[in-house]
Amino acid sequence: MPNQNRRDFLKGSGLALLPTLVPASSLLAAEKFNKSFPANDEPISFFGDGIMYEPSAYLDVLQKANAKTPIERDRYGSGGAVAALEKRFEEITGKEKAVFMPSGTMANQLAIAVLSGENTKIFVQDTSHVYRDEADAAQSVFQKRLMPLAKDKTWFTADELKQGVESLKELEVFSSGIGAVSIENPVRRTDGRMIPVEEIKKISEYCRSNNIRLHLDGARIYMAAAWSGVSIKEYASYFDTIYISLYKYFGASGGAVLCGEKKIMEKMPHLIKIHGGNMYGNWTNAAMALIRLDGFEDRMKESVKSAATIFAALNQTDGIKVNALDNGTNIYQAELSKGIDGKKFRDKLRDGHNIRVGMPNDKNRLFLMVNESLITRDAASVIDAFKDALRSSQR
Repeated sequence: MPNQNRRDFLKGSGLALLPTLVPASSLLAAEKFNKSFPANDEPISFFGDGIMYEPSAYLDVLQKANAKTPIERDRYGSGGAVAALEKRFEEITGKEKAVFMPSGTMANQLAIAVLSGENTKIFVQDTSHVYRDEADAAQSVFQKRLMPLAKDKTWFTADELKQGVESLKELEVFSSGIGAVSIENPVRRTDGRMIPVEEIKKISEYCRSNNIRLHLDGARIYMAAAWSGVSIKEYASYFDTIYISLYKYFGASGGAVLCGEKKIMEKMPHLIKIHGGNMYGNWTNAAMALIRLDGFEDRMKESVKSAATIFAALNQTDGIKVNALDNGTNIYQAELSKGIDGKKFRDKLRDGHNIRVGMPNDKNRLFLMVNESLITRDAASVIDAFKDALRSSQR
């Protein structure tokens, strides 16, 4: 099944800016639903990697947490909830030190800049966020030259990396040195596909044997961990540094954490300051991530199980087929039969069952993105809802 652009998918759904899991009342107001749902009937959203709270819900979560244990504020990223969050990620990743960052782009760029030192060449995936979505920061700000491999693919192999490195001797007259290798896993631009861990091991072995530093853009690494069964600590062990997003599935409104060996990470606070990222207070994002971290991996395991049950049942149902992507994580492709009206199907799930899916494209195909909203209800009720929507949307 051909890939559907995720940005077009969100735009077509009409829900690109809505949260994936908020109190039902907020979403009812936003979409003017035709039906009132019970207060405890949270929406299931097949959008995004996790929770993105509306302001009122965000404040409510923090207030409830603060009532149990007072949240301590930081001061320019030191102390309080930020320090507690950094300690948690040191434990999770097994790295010596973690540092809070205002954004993932800054985390990626500072990591590869420090790892590469005076050397200028950075090998990256052609489809990676570092190469495609960070406004050429490596070149314009840090004077690094990004060397893309594996055009239009999720990953390059260790052999391809070796060939790329060795070919420089013949292709270039002046050697400016190989600074680092940056890998994104899973890759957003290839619909959340992940790199096989065996290939990561080979790349890591090659880099370490050739004294090349290795960075992991692990913005969505928890998705890879949930679907591959490989722990965050194991993934991190193959890299010198790892960045993890705080807002993609932990519910924070922004922020990132970069982890690595102490001598590398001790350089980061100064670099954050000179690049304009040193904000006085970061505790609202750090506290939310701390709250959501508790039990998150278990909730994702349950989400994976529930999705498997639901999609297996739907594949035995006339009118719909759901396919996992090769090396995929939480993004699945669904195809409705020609006899199903895609708009009616979407509207019935939304208005009749409080379940959000995207608008099917002109081929009656759509993405279903699994997140922890799926486990707010039992699998059987979700299956029944899809079956009802299929019956109601027959042409």
